[in-house]
Amino acid sequence: MNLEILNDGEAIARLAVEKIREQARRSLAARGIFRLALAGGSTPERAYEYLAAAIDDWNGWEFYLGDERCLPVEHSWRNSRMLNEVLFHPAGIETGQIHMIPAELGAEQGAAVYARTIAGVQPFDLVLLGLGEDGHTASLFPGDEHPPQALVVPVHHAPKPPPERISLNYGVLSSARRQLFLVSGKGKYPALKAWREGKDIPAARIRGRDLRILADEAAFHG
Repeated sequence: MNLEILNDGEAIARLAVEKIREQARRSLAARGIFRLALAGGSTPERAYEYLAAAIDDWNGWEFYLGDERCLPVEHSWRNSRMLNEVLFHPAGIETGQIHMIPAELGAEQGAAVYARTIAGVQPFDLVLLGLGEDGHTASLFPGDEHPPQALVVPVHHAPKPPPERISLNYGVLSSARRQLFLVSGKGKYPALKAWREGKDIPAARIRGRDLRILADEAAFHG
């Protein structure tokens, strides 16, 4: 486990931006494009605020989303709304570079549409991920099993509202060139401990060639 412990969520956010910029430079130099799958949550949100101010030239960047809640487009719980408010609009990123999950279509239809969207752009260069208190990541929850060949999966019984969601599947997340987990807060301690002990939580099913975890002291020590 490639795990780095930092003081707090603020430190995680700042280091995450450094790692995003590093991977962007690599990908743009090698292929002329940088495909980034984004996570929701408060720690990534802070990182996006820093990222919006850190980049002058967004040419070649393409943005995707790891999961989304099946709610109206403007609902305050939507990851896409948060991203518009803290990253895309402040940074002036062109809409053609942004590929959000159409979760307003419902779990089944939205997943099918997004699977077609991402089918030709695999693997992602970097996926950002969080860790839920129950060990979930994206919207892949304990006890749920999904067809391994599916790129994007509908979720119908999420334990937190809303129950209907859409998520990238394990294979897509694992195939990315790099995975970066951002884990902060005392509430994440049991899940991170279970992961370190080799328990079968959803986050542990992500297998990457370059998977790194940035955690703060509270998440690591409890």
